[in-house]
Amino acid sequence: MNTAQSLDRRSAAGIGFRTPHYADIIASRPAVGFLEVHAENYLCGGPHLRQLESLRADWPISVHGVGLSLGSAEGVDPDHLARFVSLVERIDPVLVSEHLAWTVIDGIYLNDLLPLPYTEEALKTVSRNISVVQDRLRRRILIENPSRYLRFAGSTLSEADFLVELARRTGCGLLCDVNNIHVSCANLGGDPYRWLESLPAAAVGEVHLAGHAVNDVHGTAILIDDHGSRVAPAVWELYELAVRRFPRAPALIEWDSNLPDLSVLIGEAATADGRRADILLETDHAYAA
Repeated sequence: MNTAQSLDRRSAAGIGFRTPHYADIIASRPAVGFLEVHAENYLCGGPHLRQLESLRADWPISVHGVGLSLGSAEGVDPDHLARFVSLVERIDPVLVSEHLAWTVIDGIYLNDLLPLPYTEEALKTVSRNISVVQDRLRRRILIENPSRYLRFAGSTLSEADFLVELARRTGCGLLCDVNNIHVSCANLGGDPYRWLESLPAAAVGEVHLAGHAVNDVHGTAILIDDHGSRVAPAVWELYELAVRRFPRAPALIEWDSNLPDLSVLIGEAATADGRRADILLETDHAYAA
């Protein structure tokens, strides 16, 4: 038995579930730790929700929101939240998460995760919205750091400090997206290792891994978090630090564009498990010495 196979399935890496892979998942029954779905794909019921319920019988499910708009000064839309809560109660996922972003204005849902300034005013807004969601769910949610392509001149806190304070004020957990840290620091400057080390270990409940695109913009490389390729070497290296910092947080392979065969996602998850097992084995030996 290799190191990856010796991992407890509850801590093994998961993969993002996408409908084109459904038949292959049912047929091959991959030994991944869990499946993560975007909540908004299931809020209206129908065959997709029945599909998810069939998967839930054999794999733990993680529900990842993309439309609660926790950064909105208008507050969380009560109808959207009611549907979100209904889905969580029906599926009973092992993890529930959302993004540090806003997506709604004047009742119009925008097809993107938009950034917000890291200020005390924004901190109060996001904290209020998280508390509303957690009170309705009666459970903790995880908040994900977004990929960033600009910074606000009026920000008074770093992104990491903003997230740490959110966790302190609301009791929420954090979803550490390692690829997003790499993308944001490459685009805007900063040390990704120091960024990651600033998060409190006890607050991090999940780790995301994904691929990104590199675009040339007038001679400057801009990284785009497109979830359309394998995890980059620099992100794998940063992941190894994440394992050392957050050894109990399971990893998730995200892949949304240029969707490959299911075997590719399973291979990426196996790589995450292998790297995690090696780090934990190394850590155990260090303690024993």
